[in-house]
Amino acid sequence: MNKFWKGKHGPMLIAEIGGNHEGNFEYAKRLTELAIASNVDYVKFQIYTGDGLVNAVEGPVRNEHFKKFELEPQQHIDLAKMCKDAGIGYLASVWIPEAIDWVDPYSDFYKIGSGDLTAYQMIKTLAKTKKPILLSTGLAKEAEVLDTIDFIRKCDAVYQNDQMIGILQCTSMYPIPPEDANLSVITRLKELTGCCVGYSDHTEGMKALITSVAMGADMLEFHFTDDRAGKTFRDHKVSLTKDEVQVLISEIDFINKLKGDQNKQPLPVEGDHLTSFRRALYPSRDLPAGTKLTELDLVSMRPNHGISASFYEELLGRTTNQELMKHQKLTLEMFD
Repeated sequence: MNKFWKGKHGPMLIAEIGGNHEGNFEYAKRLTELAIASNVDYVKFQIYTGDGLVNAVEGPVRNEHFKKFELEPQQHIDLAKMCKDAGIGYLASVWIPEAIDWVDPYSDFYKIGSGDLTAYQMIKTLAKTKKPILLSTGLAKEAEVLDTIDFIRKCDAVYQNDQMIGILQCTSMYPIPPEDANLSVITRLKELTGCCVGYSDHTEGMKALITSVAMGADMLEFHFTDDRAGKTFRDHKVSLTKDEVQVLISEIDFINKLKGDQNKQPLPVEGDHLTSFRRALYPSRDLPAGTKLTELDLVSMRPNHGISASFYEELLGRTTNQELMKHQKLTLEMFD
């Protein structure tokens, strides 16, 4: 994992408040306070206006929905300041280009949601900031993901650096069954792109998130709420609470311990097992001096005293220069 996408607990943790505030600024502040207290790396919102996002002629119902969920620019700035003052990152999916100017001072990077993976006009505008881009891939074919990454890299040379683009495996439905999480895509996209790849979760619970970490996810994005009980807006159902995020962090810490160090070597905890578990070569019978060793003359037994069993092929055909007793500890000096 490169340094930019690394979080306090290993993978970068993004608590997506998104539209869970349902247009209520006081509730948005409450959710932000809880997300900050959960000790994630970033708290995420969505910046839009209903008229700027949805064509009122072609999609009047969705247009009205998003109008109800709007927050004012200054309200978004206030939420961003809450995060920054607490030492937590602020993140937003910016769905209207006019918002970039006022939100950019608070943005370390930008998130492109699954619905905007093919919105090249908006992507090109975001790329002008020259800031890292996190790309969510719900709804997409593999070729579309690669095409969008290629487009981003062509927008500005800064995106030729793999560190500047992050990718999230995602399935755009709320909620999804476990078999639709397709976490194996994480490994596939890493191989194809060279970028850091994480997981944006729409399952219920946290098993998919925990499993994705074990599979190498570099970032985790999950919806966040205060309480799922009694909520009708769909995103609450796939959201974690503060206490659940802290359980998730504990699970990640345990996974990190299990992953350990990729440098394979004997560990102190294995004690004297290099000797007691491994075998050495011993005479299988009494051997007079001048014996040319054959397979019948040697036996591999514990403990690993003298000549390691790995020298078996090298020892065959050598001649003893002294008398050897059955099961005697051997040294190379005993052979010509």
